[in-house]
Amino acid sequence: MVALAACPRYSPRAMTTSNRPHRNFYGRLKGKSLKSSQKTYLAEDLAALSPGAVDWQENPDRTALDLDALFGGRPVWLEIGFGGGEHLVHQAAGNPDVGIIGAEPYINGVAMLLGKIRRAEVDNLAVYPGDARDLMDVLAAESIARAFLLYPDPWPKKRHHRRRFVTQEHLVPLAKTMKLGAILRIATDIPDYVRQALEEVPKAGFEWLAARPADWREPWDDWLSTRYEQKALREGRVPHYLTFRKVR
Repeated sequence: MVALAACPRYSPRAMTTSNRPHRNFYGRLKGKSLKSSQKTYLAEDLAALSPGAVDWQENPDRTALDLDALFGGRPVWLEIGFGGGEHLVHQAAGNPDVGIIGAEPYINGVAMLLGKIRRAEVDNLAVYPGDARDLMDVLAAESIARAFLLYPDPWPKKRHHRRRFVTQEHLVPLAKTMKLGAILRIATDIPDYVRQALEEVPKAGFEWLAARPADWREPWDDWLSTRYEQKALREGRVPHYLTFRKVR
């Protein structure tokens, strides 16, 4: 059995570093009991897939990760909150010339991803089992060529909208990590999240690339529908696909 404290993100000591900014995490870190196979994946595979020293306890000076060493100089993509990991593995398998980092604090999702990585036998992925904001702290400026934000928590209540990722608090650090011309993809089934994204993302230095309705109504050519999208479709919600490019 793997203990969550074995992963730096889940170590109580990691959360007490004096210079770590206060960042509330409002979702679950763990759900139902892990299967024995998932515990094995966490114990045997997670450490080897680490992108490097991310957490505040192991990297209090916030030294940037060496992505060239991690991925052999390949372009690097980032998925923020990969859920069960199906899209992340799909992109890795389809783009072997790219290195992809996935960040996800929900340990059950991390365990599901590790199983998918074993089965797909992809070797161009790195996995951070924690808050993407901590990861962005240690990504060098203009180091990311593409980023994905897919079905993020919508925080539907108006008083919770500030917790959404599409706020300047999160978008500005993300933009700093992205190369000029880099692409940001956002998928959501919440119309008000679309509204907020279209208002806030351009403020952080991006332009929306839609030229016709199909550009936000139809998925990308290399899209793999996730479990979250399938749930939205079953419940009658309409997916939206937003593509932005960093322009400044």
